[in-house]
Amino acid sequence: MTTTQTAPARAARARTQTPTAFEEARDRILRGASAEAEAQELWHRLTEDERFWLLDGDTEFWPGMRSLSTGGYHNDTPYVMGAIPRLGIPGVRFADGPRGLVVEGSTCFPVAMARGATWDVDLEERVGIAIGREVREIGANFFGGVCVNLPRHPAWGRIQETYSDQPVLLGAMGAASVAGVQRNAMACMKHFALNSMENARFSVDVTVDEATLNEVYLPHFRAVANAGVAAVMSSYNSVNGEWCGENAPLLDTVLRRRWGFDGIVMTDFVWGLRDPAKSVRAGLDIEAPYRQQRANALPEVLADGEITEEQIERIGTRILRTQLEHYAGRDEAPAIESRGGPAHIALAREVARRAAVLLKNDPTPGDQVPVLPLDAESLSSVAVVGRLADAIDTGDRGSSDVHSRYVVTPLAGIRAALPKARIRTTSADADAATSADAARGADAAIVVVGYTAADEGEFIDGSLAISGDLLRMYPEPCDDAEREDQRTVIDSFSRGKSMVGTRAKGGDRRDLHLRPEDVETIRAVAAVNTRTVVVLVSAGAVLMEEWIDEPAAVLLGWYSGMEGGTAIADLLLGRANPSGRLPYPIPASAEHLPDLDIDATEITYDRWYGQRLLQRDGVEALFPLGWGLSYGSARITSLEVELIDTVAARGRVRVRVENPGERDLHHVVQVYGSRASGEREGERELLGFVVAPVPAGCSAHVEVALDLHPLGEWDAETREIVVPAGEALIEASSHWGDPQSVRLEVAL
Repeated sequence: MTTTQTAPARAARARTQTPTAFEEARDRILRGASAEAEAQELWHRLTEDERFWLLDGDTEFWPGMRSLSTGGYHNDTPYVMGAIPRLGIPGVRFADGPRGLVVEGSTCFPVAMARGATWDVDLEERVGIAIGREVREIGANFFGGVCVNLPRHPAWGRIQETYSDQPVLLGAMGAASVAGVQRNAMACMKHFALNSMENARFSVDVTVDEATLNEVYLPHFRAVANAGVAAVMSSYNSVNGEWCGENAPLLDTVLRRRWGFDGIVMTDFVWGLRDPAKSVRAGLDIEAPYRQQRANALPEVLADGEITEEQIERIGTRILRTQLEHYAGRDEAPAIESRGGPAHIALAREVARRAAVLLKNDPTPGDQVPVLPLDAESLSSVAVVGRLADAIDTGDRGSSDVHSRYVVTPLAGIRAALPKARIRTTSADADAATSADAARGADAAIVVVGYTAADEGEFIDGSLAISGDLLRMYPEPCDDAEREDQRTVIDSFSRGKSMVGTRAKGGDRRDLHLRPEDVETIRAVAAVNTRTVVVLVSAGAVLMEEWIDEPAAVLLGWYSGMEGGTAIADLLLGRANPSGRLPYPIPASAEHLPDLDIDATEITYDRWYGQRLLQRDGVEALFPLGWGLSYGSARITSLEVELIDTVAARGRVRVRVENPGERDLHHVVQVYGSRASGEREGERELLGFVVAPVPAGCSAHVEVALDLHPLGEWDAETREIVVPAGEALIEASSHWGDPQSVRLEVAL
C-alpha cells in the first residue's frame, strides 16, 4: 500500500530537517569553534523566562509528584530539565541506574558492588558503553548512575550502588563507567559527598576534619572528575553544617576551584536543596527533577539582589556548554537497537560470572579434592534449597531498580544446566528440617540465602516525604487540578507507600548477620550433606562467624542481575572459573566495625573503617580485602618498580604472574604500599591493581599503575595530599596481607 503525504505533513517534515540553533552551534564546534563561545551565543538568544527554565525541571511539581508516588519511578521517558524547543536545546534528559537503565525492558546487570568485585576497569567500561547505548535509545542523554560513595560502614542500605570501600578502586571503576557511558550519554557521578547513611539521609549532618575529608572521602570523586565526567549530583545530607545542595565549600571551593570541574552540578531528586538563592551562590546548576523551589523563588531573589544576573548567566552557559560538548562528541547512533538485546544480555552473564567471589572451597571428609566445581556428568540428584533459591532478587526497589524482561533465578539456572539430574527443592518458606530432608542423600546441596530489598536498599518510606522539614520544600498548588494532585500524593505517602511507588522500603541494616531461618537451614543441610555449598545473595558484608565452618563451600553471588542464575550454575559446574575478589573486607565480628547509629542526625566520619580499622585494632578479618579463590591458583613471582614520581604521586610496577594449573583464570594483582616510618608506619594501603588473564600452564607480565596518594598526608598550606620522603614497602599481592606477596623496598 502506498500513501500520499499531505502538504502540512510535507511541510512538517521539511521543518524537522532544518537545523535548529542548537544543532548549528554543535556543528560549528565540530568545525573547531569554541563550545564556551557557542554557549554564550545561545544564552543571549534566550528570553528571561527561558533562562530561568534552564535551572530546574520542566514538569510542574505536583503532577510530577503524583506520577512518582502512584506510577513509580520507572518511566519509559526521561526526566527532562531545561529543554527549549524554540532553539532546539534538548535539555538534560535524565535516566537513572547504576545496575542498568531504569526503564522497563532494559538489561539488568549485576549491581555496582558486584562489578567492583571484578576489579576489571575494561569490563566496567564495556558495561558503561552498553548502558549508554540503552539510555540513548529511549531518547535520554544523561545517565545518573555513576555512584562512587565510600561506604564507611557495611550496613549502608545503598552499598549495592557503589563499587568498594577503597578510594583507588572506587575512582578507577567510576572513571571506567564514565568512559563507557559518555560515548552516548552524559554521565553523572553521585552523591557528592559523604553520603553513606540511608535512613537519616535527609537529616544527618556529617562532621569531618579537612585532612580526613581530602585523604579518605574525596579522592575517588576527584578521580572521576578528572576523567571528564559531565555532571555531579549533590547528596541530601549536610556536611559540616551545610546542606550539600548549597554547600559552597564543597561545590565551589573544592569541586570547581580546586579540581577545575566545569560541568553540571544538579541536586538529588525533590529534596536536594533548602535555600534556592544559596544554591545559586554555591554554584549548583539544576534543581531536579521538577519545577519546585527555584521556579517560584529565583525571579524574586534576583530582583531583591540576593543573587546576580552574572551568577545566573554563569550557570546557564555552563548547562548549555556541557550539552553542546556532549552532542558534538558522542558516537554515531548505533544502527541496531540493543536495549535488553542478546549482546547486552551476554555481557550481563559475563559480568555475573566474573563478579562472584568464592570465599571458601574445602574438600569433603575423606576427599583431597575441593567440593567445587561439581562434576555435571556424575550428578544424578542435586538439592537446591533456601529462602532465595527461586527468588527474583536483583537488588533494592528504589531508584536503581531495573525491570528487565526476565530474571534467571539460581534454581532455574541450575535446572537448565543439569537437564538429566533430579533437582530437589522446597518452597521459599520451608523450615530447616524440610530443606534437610530434600538435601539428605543428594549428590550435592546448594543453599541460597541472603538479603532482599526488604533487608537493604534505598530508604524510600513515604512517611518521610510528608515530615515537616521536607513538606516545607513543596510549592503551593496553583489550581484545583494541582490541589487534587497534592491530596493524592499526601494520601499515598501517609499510607506508607514508598517514595518511588513500590512496597519495599529498604534502608540501612541494623544487623549484618543472616536471618535466623537462613542460618538454621545452612546448619541443617550441612549436617546431612557433606557437599553443601552456600550461595550468598547480598551487596554489603555478611557476618557469618556462627556458621562459616559448617558448609564445604561458600560463593558470594551478589545481586547478580537478570542472568545471575545462569552464571551461578556456570560457576558451580566449572563452566566458568571464579575470579571475583572482595572489594571490602568481611570482619569476623560486629565488634570489629566502626560505630554507627543509623538514625543519628549527627555523626563524625574519621579514617578508621574497613581493613584499616582491623589493622589498627590488631584483629584479623574473616576474609580480608581482595580475598577470593579460583579453581586452581596463580602465583606472583616477580615485582619490578618502573617508576616512582612522588611529585605527581604516581608510580608503575611490572609483575609476573604464573598459572601452574589446568584451567585458564583471571587473576587480580593487587599492589599495596606502606610507609616505613612516621605516625602511619606499617599501614598497608591499596595503591593499584590489574586483572591478569593467564592461560593454563602459562605466565603473564602485567603493568600496574600506582596511585601513591594513599601513602600521603593532607598539607593545609598547599591544599594537596603530599607524599613524604622516606622508605616504603611495595607488595604485589593476591589479597591484603597475602603472606605469599612479592615485596620491594623503595625510596620515596
